[in-house]
Amino acid sequence: MRQYSRFFSALLLAVSSIILQAQTAPDPAPSRPTSTPYKGDLSIFEYPERDARLQPQRILTLLGVHSGSSIADIGAGGGWLTVRAAQRVGLDGVVFAEDINPQAIDAIQDRAKREHLPQVRAVLGNPDDPKLPANSIDAVVMLKAYHEIAHPQLLLQNLIPALRSGAKLGIIDRNGNAGNHGVDEAIVIRELGKAGFRNVARYDFTKADGEDYFLVFEQQ
Repeated sequence: MRQYSRFFSALLLAVSSIILQAQTAPDPAPSRPTSTPYKGDLSIFEYPERDARLQPQRILTLLGVHSGSSIADIGAGGGWLTVRAAQRVGLDGVVFAEDINPQAIDAIQDRAKREHLPQVRAVLGNPDDPKLPANSIDAVVMLKAYHEIAHPQLLLQNLIPALRSGAKLGIIDRNGNAGNHGVDEAIVIRELGKAGFRNVARYDFTKADGEDYFLVFEQQ
C-alpha cells in the first residue's frame, strides 16, 4: 500500500506542476505583427458619413442576418455596428457585442439602455477568447478588428464552439500591416483556412478605396 501511496503522491505532484507551469507560462509570441488594440475615444467611429461608406445593412444582408438572428460583433468598440445589427434582428434576436476593453463594454451597455435595445448583450472577452455561449451564433462580424488579433488560431478555436450550423463569419479590414492598422487579405484567408474555414465570398464595396475588403467565411 505504501508503494501505491508513493506512486499516487508522485503522480499528483507531477500533474500539479504541469498545471502551475501552464498557468504561469507567458503568452505566446504573436503569429504576425499586429496593431495595438484601440482604447481611445470611441466617438470617432460615429461620424455621419460612415453608414454610406461602410454600408452596414448590406454587410448584414450578405451574412444572412434577419429578424430573429443571433449575431456576434467581435471588437464592437462603442457599438456602432452593434446597434444597427440590433435593429435588424429585432426583439426576437440577439446581438452579442464583444470587446476586450472594459470601457467599451460599459459604453455598449449604456448605449443599449439609452436606445432601448434589450437584445444587445455586452460580453467582455479576452484577446484569445470572445467568451461566447456555445451553439449560439448565426453570424459573426469583425469590423476593422482582425488586424489587432495577435493569436488568430487561438481565438478562432475558441469561437468555433459558439457557431451554429451554417454560421457565416465576415471580416472587414484593409490591406496593410500593423503600422497602418491593416492586414493583407491573403494572410486572413490563410489563417482562417488553417482554423477550418473556407472563403466563400469577397466584396470590396466597404469604403471602395481599393484597400478595404469584406471576406465571408464558412466552416469547412
